[in-house]
Amino acid sequence: MTALRPMIRCREIKAADIEAVADLLARGFVGRSRAYWLSGLQHQAGRDVPHGYPRFGYMLDLDGAPVGVLLLIHTARGSEGGTAIWCNLSSWYVAPPFRNHAPMLAKIAQRLTEVTYVNISPARWTWPIVEAQRFEAYCNGLFCAMPALSRVPDGTAVEFVSAATGAVEGLPHAEAALLTRHAGYGCLSLVARTQSSVSPFVLQPVRVRRGTIGLPAMQLIYCRNVEDFVACAGVIGRLLLRQGKIAVLLDANGPVAGLVGVYTERRGRKYVKGPQRPRLGDLSDTELVLYGP
Repeated sequence: MTALRPMIRCREIKAADIEAVADLLARGFVGRSRAYWLSGLQHQAGRDVPHGYPRFGYMLDLDGAPVGVLLLIHTARGSEGGTAIWCNLSSWYVAPPFRNHAPMLAKIAQRLTEVTYVNISPARWTWPIVEAQRFEAYCNGLFCAMPALSRVPDGTAVEFVSAATGAVEGLPHAEAALLTRHAGYGCLSLVARTQSSVSPFVLQPVRVRRGTIGLPAMQLIYCRNVEDFVACAGVIGRLLLRQGKIAVLLDANGPVAGLVGVYTERRGRKYVKGPQRPRLGDLSDTELVLYGP
């Protein structure tokens, strides 16, 4: 008798799958522990997801077990036309014996024309593949700023926002909720107050490596616009310096006027496909936050 070939199907990841999904991703990504993946999946399990969109993403199912995974992070964001749906295409791994089924994951994950898809961490070798899927680069690199070298305008102050903070004076409810939510993920949420403005910021600890040396730094996760960060860089930089952080990484397409630092295109490229255009300075509710750098 001829043995039956195993049946592989592409289906949505459910909460009951996350332990097995963490196992698969830990095998597929060298340097990322099972605990790293499980923590991120648990963050996805507890967050708000737009109705009708998958909570975790999709998997290739072989007799109930995942042999391929594409994580998706859907978020509803306000736009000029109302509410827009964004999707961060996150980690993608298929076990070697099943690589010929990998296009199934990409096809089903990117099939919705109303969704804006972003890929914020493509490996350099995947850039041609991403571009062949009709993605366009919207960010070409990173600017490594030394904000403590910037001037502090008179009357500027900065305050912390914790996961337990309620309303924040001077901020809309949605923006205050973004800051408290990200504080709960382990980010540093701040509000800078000047004589004429109230500006929210979210930053995340990272390490910038040069050879074997790790430079303690922060990544800018959220601001209303990069000009706000430039204006408040001095007071934020001095606060970070007291915490042992000397640099802040910003998404950029060139050197940032008003900041002391270095621009590079060796890392930091990010892609988009869909009806909305991302702006620099907003990586909120993405894999960088939910899973960590």
